[in-house]
Amino acid sequence: MTASVNGQGRTSWRRSDASRQRRGAAEAVSPGLYAALDLGTNNCRLLVAKPSGDGFRVVDAFSRIVRLGEGLAASGRLSGPAMSRTLEALKICAAKIRRRGVTRVRAVATEACRRASNCEDFLERVRRETGIELEIISQNEEAALAICGCAPLIDPDIPDILLFDIGGGSTEICWLKVQPARDAAADALPPAAELSLFAWASVPIGVITLAERHGGGEVSSETYQAMVTEMAAAVAAFDDRHKVTASVTGGELQMLGTSGTVTTLAGVHKDLPRYNRSRVDGSYLDMDTVHDICARITAMSYAQRAAHPCIGPERADLVVAGCAILSALCRLWPAQRLRVADRGLREGMLYAMIHGISAPEGSWADLGAAPGLD
Repeated sequence: MTASVNGQGRTSWRRSDASRQRRGAAEAVSPGLYAALDLGTNNCRLLVAKPSGDGFRVVDAFSRIVRLGEGLAASGRLSGPAMSRTLEALKICAAKIRRRGVTRVRAVATEACRRASNCEDFLERVRRETGIELEIISQNEEAALAICGCAPLIDPDIPDILLFDIGGGSTEICWLKVQPARDAAADALPPAAELSLFAWASVPIGVITLAERHGGGEVSSETYQAMVTEMAAAVAAFDDRHKVTASVTGGELQMLGTSGTVTTLAGVHKDLPRYNRSRVDGSYLDMDTVHDICARITAMSYAQRAAHPCIGPERADLVVAGCAILSALCRLWPAQRLRVADRGLREGMLYAMIHGISAPEGSWADLGAAPGLD
């Protein structure tokens, strides 16, 4: 299985004077409410927020597992039941957007819609039945916006960052460098530093694709190891090409994970009676704990996973595949600990809209094209 691998580049993600002027002009009219909708292979998520200081304050949110990409790997098409489930979730999102009086909306679709041969028909149906204009974004832009959304959790004192997003149909991996900002002005993306994207890859393996290929019910240790091996092999080309392991060995490395897999693991580790974002987002798991929790989850029966308050029946057949993907990444790049992010694409879209930034094809428009990002 081939990963989409990008070359190395050194792009500083900061707003230009022009974008600051656009933001100032927009805020002079009305700060308004902004909505960011992320339709992935597995989830439909919405955030509605109001600008606040240099960030934003969330005023409404919605998240539902819809499994839009269910069966896609085998058929190449979005199935009727998957589209119907997704449309019901999007109708709820549309109602929230209307009720809140949102002044600016961005709604994006990712891997499932990128792959499906009948995606245009689905987008037209969404437009007709909900009024939502879904935009299919590239893998490059998905990675760029996820980084923007997770930037507040990056430690500016540790130069090497490996950020990954385990999705339903793919896993995005970004290797970044953080350097002190030339000036700590308010226009720097959070934190006050310059992020250089050295390399990234989009691996066409996610929790749905892996679970459908290997099974997600009663998973044997042999099957689990086969999942880990498949993911490790898919990532090896990225690691070999960019010498990531050789570059980070012996130095400080921060690893940041944004996905339902890592947030679920954090919830299980904390023995939460129900999932609590405030207890999970920004928390740390040391590597021994990551492997211990993965082993604990994979040893559970399907019924035990479904009954767990931080897993539940909607994730019970997918979480083992997520653990396999995470284990492969952590074995390849053994950082001391993993930071858990319950944030990403939606937060990145909100920040970009509020601050007048756009990121077509993964490079901020105000900065122009950069090596490895076009």
